[in-house]
This record gives sequence, structure tokens and C-alpha cells, in this order.
Amino acid sequence: MNKRERYTKENMPEDVAILYERFIDNNFINKFTQFMVLDEEKGKISFDARRFNMFKGLFRNYGSALVDNFIERLYILIHEKTKEKQEGSHRVAAEIVAAMIRGSKYWTIEMLDDLWKKLTPFLNEVCLNLGPETLSYWGSCFKLGLEDEDPRRMYRPIEYLRSLTNTHASGNTFLETSRWYLLQTITNFEWRVPSIWCFINEQARELLDHPYKAIRERIAIILSLSLTFDVTLPNGQATRHPKANPFIDMIRERLQQAIEIYEKTPLANVSGQVVEIDPKARKALNFIETVIQLHTHLFSKCLQPIKDAIIRIFPYLCELESIVANDDFIRKSLTVSRMCVAMTYLHKHYMEALIEQLEQICSSPKWHARRAAIEFVQNMIFCNLFNARPYAQRLRQLVFKCLFDEQFEVRTVASVTLSGFYQCGYIQINNDDLKYFRVMSKTSYFTKVDGKKITSAENIVKRHGGVLGLCAIVLSSPYDIPNHVPEALMLLCEHSHDPDLIQKSIKKALSEFRRTHHDSWHEHREKFTEDQLVILADVLISPSYYA
Repeated sequence: MNKRERYTKENMPEDVAILYERFIDNNFINKFTQFMVLDEEKGKISFDARRFNMFKGLFRNYGSALVDNFIERLYILIHEKTKEKQEGSHRVAAEIVAAMIRGSKYWTIEMLDDLWKKLTPFLNEVCLNLGPETLSYWGSCFKLGLEDEDPRRMYRPIEYLRSLTNTHASGNTFLETSRWYLLQTITNFEWRVPSIWCFINEQARELLDHPYKAIRERIAIILSLSLTFDVTLPNGQATRHPKANPFIDMIRERLQQAIEIYEKTPLANVSGQVVEIDPKARKALNFIETVIQLHTHLFSKCLQPIKDAIIRIFPYLCELESIVANDDFIRKSLTVSRMCVAMTYLHKHYMEALIEQLEQICSSPKWHARRAAIEFVQNMIFCNLFNARPYAQRLRQLVFKCLFDEQFEVRTVASVTLSGFYQCGYIQINNDDLKYFRVMSKTSYFTKVDGKKITSAENIVKRHGGVLGLCAIVLSSPYDIPNHVPEALMLLCEHSHDPDLIQKSIKKALSEFRRTHHDSWHEHREKFTEDQLVILADVLISPSYYA
């Protein structure tokens, strides 16, 4: 297989022999590498592909004759003591090693065995001496060394990278993270190494709850990469890569357990002056955080990200909202994670299953989950407007249900969602909706108990839901005045003495109405009667509404 002709001392032309004599000389190699270490503009040290190509040509043309001299010099480079030279020394070493890997492609089996007996302990030494400044050079080393190659010719570097997952934990977070970073260079081979991806997936899934955040972040990326090529081919057959559905179902089961542990066990116990972090709760939160990141990465890395298991895990992504409510970073990551599902084109099968899940979530006892679900609905429809038409009535009922939810936050988000549906034409405003909101907004919030007149929380919710429905109608037309808007505005103006909760919603809607219609008010006012304009002017000008 590896039969490419190489130069030997016996068959070297004179001009080729000049180069050979230079690079077989230890003194020349030492001076040459020292020059390369220093040959960089200050602050602009970067992996040099031109030097990589030069060395690749040397190893390709002269075979293993130069290896021993360079290996000896490589050890000196990575153990450079002078701080100013350390970064440059690692860069030069990485360029030479990349050239060895790439240039040895057509070597004989015996030559390759000899090379990797020497290169493996050296690379192990490199992995123990990596730093934040030098890691990128070794990433480039493996990337360029393996790029555009047949994995059958590169099985030795592949095997070395695979072995990095078996390295025992050193206690150094950066070094562990670095090993997984180097392992990512396997992506050069894309779909052509399914067995390696299966192995990586098996190893990485055990570290989803690792105590160190940097390692968890790297694991989330590497797992998403391992699932990249789980696709259904045009002939209906599947690939031999790790399967996303069973993997995500496994994640879902562990996620359910993590949620139960976290909700039952407080993360921190304060006793006297000591704050004790519960290890089980901490581990559960670590797992939750990694799953959120993994879910997001799946949509950026995978060729076919939407799977049945993604729909099955979705309710847990809504349920997590109450757990991460106090952590802004995780909460934002969770929102992005759900948004990835919403922004994906959803075929009929997935749309049907997802709407069923949303209907169940909106009946959840956790209001954070209900709010997250109804907020998700608007994004899902905006991104799937045309293929979601058959489900308009079901989603209308779902939004109306949340509009009268017992929790204020759920009601307000449902109002925004309904307004968006009206505005994009997914649901048409009709007289029945206006009549329903009018009736509900006039619900008396007083009730008699034992002859005493008291405020009913249940009735306030109904009244507030009706008002929010009217607000949705008004805000659905920011740049014109359809027939339903004047009447809806007049109904809102009747609630100037309602409880503070309702007044705040009305003030916000009227303030937004005034802002969006200000520039064209000379035209829009023609849609109102004189009496309506007087009432509207009185409310819009009233300082109490904008205090």
C-alpha cells in the first residue's frame, strides 16, 4: 500500500543531497529551529502553514532518515525554560510534528511503526506541558496533520487521539480539558470513522456531571459532534454512527432524576458560620447545566437535529425554568436551547407531537414551565408559520387558557403571544373574540361571603385575562387602526379604577399604543368618533397613567 518512492543516499541527485546534508546535521537543525522561534513579530505568533508545508516535504521525500535528529530537538523545544521563548518553541514543535504526521502518509508499515514508537511518548510529554498560550498550536498541529486524509492511512494518529480518553485524571482541569480539545480534531474525518465516534460517545457521556465547568463545556461539544452524522439516508437506511434517539432518551431519564434530587435537596445548608454544599444537589445541577449546553450544540452541529427524542425531552426543558430562575447565565442558555427547537422547520409528525407536549406542559403545576411553554409557542409559530396552519384552533385554545392562568407572569406572556398571532395573521381577530374579552373584562371582582363584600382573587384573574385579551387586540396593530381597535381601546379606558395589577397592564398597552401611532396620528384619528377621541385624549394625557 505505501510504495511511494523516496530519496536514499544512493539515488539522490546533487541538488537534493544539499538539503539532505543540511537537515541531517544536528547543529544546523538547532540553529534553524532557534531562528524560527525568534522569527515572529511581537504579539503576532501564529501557526505557520508555510513552514508546515516545508517540513512535510522533507519527511515525505527523505523518509525516516531525519526523524531522530528532529525528535531530539522537539524535546528541547517543549521544555524551553526561557519564558519569552516558550510560546514560540511550542509553535515550532507543533509545526514539525504536524509535518511528520502528514509527510509520513506514504511510508512503509515498518517506518510508521518506528515513527510512532518515538512520537507517542513525545506527544504524551506535550500533553503534560500544555498551557493556555500553546494549546491552539497543538490543535492546529493535529488539524493540519489529519486534514483531507484517508482515515485508513491515518489510523496511528487516530488511535493516539482515541487513547487520550483513557488517560487517568491528573487533577489538572486545564490538561483534562486540553485532551478533549485535541480529540475534537477527529472531526477532520467527519462520517468516515463511525467506530471512533461511538467510542468517544461512550466515554464522554460518563462526564456529563463532572465537577469542573470547563470540562463539562468541552464534553457537551464533543458529544454533540459524535451525534452529528446520525442521519437517515435517502434510501431509508441509517448510518453506523452513535444514535441520537436512544442517547437523548438516556439523558432524559437522568435529567428527570437530577430534577427530583435538586428539588428535594437544598443546594446549600447554612449551619452557624459554615455553608455546606450538598454534593448530590451540586452534581445534579452540574448535569442539568451540561444537558442544556449539549441540547443547544446539537442544533448547531447535527445535520438532522430534530429527532423524536428531542420532542420527548422538551417538557423537561420547560420544567427546568424554575430551577435555573436565579442563575442568569443558565437561564439565558435554557431559553436559547428551547429557541433552537422553535426555529427548526418542524414536519407534521414533529409538530403534532410537540403541540401535544405543549398542551400537557400548560397544565403543569409549575408556573415557570407554563410560562416557558407559552413563550415558546409564539417563537415556534413565527418560524413555522405556513406548516402550522392546521393547528391554529388548538393553539388558539391553548393561548386563551393561559390568558386566564392563575399566575400573573403566565397571563402577561400569553397576552404577548396572542398579540403576535393576531399581528402575523395566524389567528384572525373576530367579533366573537372581542365579545368574549368584553364579557370577561367586566367580571365583578367582588363577591359576598357571609354577607360581607370581599375581593375575589379568582374573579380578578378572569377580569385581568379579559383586559389582557383587549390589550392583545390593540397591540396587534402597531401601524394602523383596524375596525376592532377603537372599541377595544374604549373598553380598556373603562378600567381606570381597577386594582393596581390590571391598571399596570392597561397603562403599558396605552403607552405602547401612543408610541407606535404617534407619527401617523393625523391619519389614524379618522377611525375614531369625536366622543371616542375625547375619552382617549383624556386617558392618554392623564399624568397618572405615565407616572
